[in-house]
Amino acid sequence: MSAVTLLTIGYEGRELDQFISLLRQNNITRLIDIREIPISRKKGFSKSALKERLQDENIEYIHIKALGSPSVIRNKLKSDWDYHYFFKAYSDYLSSNMEAVEEVYEYISDGINCIMCFEQSYMKCHRLAVANKIKEYDGNGLKIKHI
Repeated sequence: MSAVTLLTIGYEGRELDQFISLLRQNNITRLIDIREIPISRKKGFSKSALKERLQDENIEYIHIKALGSPSVIRNKLKSDWDYHYFFKAYSDYLSSNMEAVEEVYEYISDGINCIMCFEQSYMKCHRLAVANKIKEYDGNGLKIKHI
């Protein structure tokens, strides 16, 4: 596989229609939800509602719980805001959970895929670490685009 692009997106600060519009503008065919717990207080972004809406848009929805940030790591971040520790701990977690990384990798050879989480800024979200780990696993120039 070469010159494939994996996209990432966060829904923080976005309404559902705006979020869907961004997916459509980027020709996304599959959205891969990497939240540990795919529930949201924001209307339309909980797993069942989002999956149903995406079906209406001909976008496949996949949830991979194993790529969610474990609560112990998330809770520490919420208490001390130490992003350096967060990304190190999460990267270690990913390294011990390569089956989930490989699962996403299998999807990216088919269609235009986008991994999703909550945070709008990918620099403060575990999806950056997931995307980087997939790129490392690929080893063939996988491109990452944050939308």
